[in-house]
Amino acid sequence: MRRRLRVALACALLAVAVGAAADGPTRIVSLAPHLTELLYAAGAGPRLVGASEWSDHPAAAMALPRIGDALRLDFERILALAPDLVVAWESGTPASNVRRLESLGLRVVSVRVETLEDIPRAIEQLGEIAGTSAEARLTAAALRRGLAELAREFAGRRPVDVFVQIDAQPLFTVTGRHLISDLLALCGGRNVFADLPGVAPAVDLEAVIARNPQVILVTSPRGDPQAQWARWRGIEAVRTGNVLVVPPDEVTRATPRALAGARILCEQLEQARARLAPGR
Repeated sequence: MRRRLRVALACALLAVAVGAAADGPTRIVSLAPHLTELLYAAGAGPRLVGASEWSDHPAAAMALPRIGDALRLDFERILALAPDLVVAWESGTPASNVRRLESLGLRVVSVRVETLEDIPRAIEQLGEIAGTSAEARLTAAALRRGLAELAREFAGRRPVDVFVQIDAQPLFTVTGRHLISDLLALCGGRNVFADLPGVAPAVDLEAVIARNPQVILVTSPRGDPQAQWARWRGIEAVRTGNVLVVPPDEVTRATPRALAGARILCEQLEQARARLAPGR
């Protein structure tokens, strides 16, 4: 194992030296699915030689060699791909993995992508790093325009209290630090658990009942969410038929698809408002 790692490291260092003379990195490895998608959005897709599990968008990403998942990396496989750049997620890639990659002589760049505003900024950053700034700037500008138009369209809507359910057993939600909270705010929604610490905490049923959301938003349905919540008619969302389902990748991945997710979410909240009693 150690001998193979040494050989792979020698190959990787040679590739880095050759790639350094090119206009930006030519062999990129992505350590998270949303980073893979952002690299494609920045025009650097053709330079990707490896990606983490669940990198499934765009379709071309599905053909990339897999190098592990967000937490467990195949370091030998990464070295064998001879990348001249590894892109990590600032708050998601374990620091120990970043240090290990750097100790193997690889260049690692960590990208911060948490909020809605971070997405176009990250695209521009990746474009600068990859040498594809022109395409990245166009993509980022189009995304900012789309989000601004959506914000204008739904400005002044009656606020709606929303419980976001990302898993049912156990019951998990998201806080104000999650992308979904930004999307809700864009549409006039308020995350009822925005004040909790962390990003995706577990909550109990009693807490949901106590906060009495007007909408229950399910991102990863198992079975029929409306049937699962039907017995809790004391919750306004259940009583008014406002248990809604949204496509998970569009509202949980910090990528340009968040614009499509925001559009779906805004339209669903608009329909939910119509089902609520006047003044609620």
